[in-house]
Amino acid sequence: MVERIPMSIEGNQKMRNELEHLERVERHAVVKAIEVAREHGDLSENAEYHAAKERQGMIEGRIMELKDKLGRAEVIDCSKVSTERAVFGTIVILMDMDTDDEVSYQLLGPEEADVKKGSISVLSPLGRSILGKEPGDEVVAKTPGGVREFEIVDIKVSTES
Repeated sequence: MVERIPMSIEGNQKMRNELEHLERVERHAVVKAIEVAREHGDLSENAEYHAAKERQGMIEGRIMELKDKLGRAEVIDCSKVSTERAVFGTIVILMDMDTDDEVSYQLLGPEEADVKKGSISVLSPLGRSILGKEPGDEVVAKTPGGVREFEIVDIKVSTES
């Protein structure tokens, strides 16, 4: 069975845009760079040629990876999820039990997670411990920095899809 990859509509579109850019722009640019490097003669000692071939391999690898992930994508409209419990796409407001600071994170898939932008992966230690919880529930997460305790203050729906 194929493992589905949950992603938001926005995350899916970003991946599609990256794929299109790689296929239509980057792929052609690296082919031209290889052609130019070939014109410089001996390929065995041609650093430009080897760099361009390496770049081509990275581009083709990323294209294959994106096609695989998009093929397995389970696209979820984050503006239409329930806020009774913490689920994929919801924004969860947490209170750090040690510092009384409030933080909020949107629960997204691993491809979209970016702590600096306020999102964490549902597969991260904290994300896993939050899933299924309701406001008022306590959350204990074993993170790389040690055990952290939070209380879920609120769960909101994302205004973005």
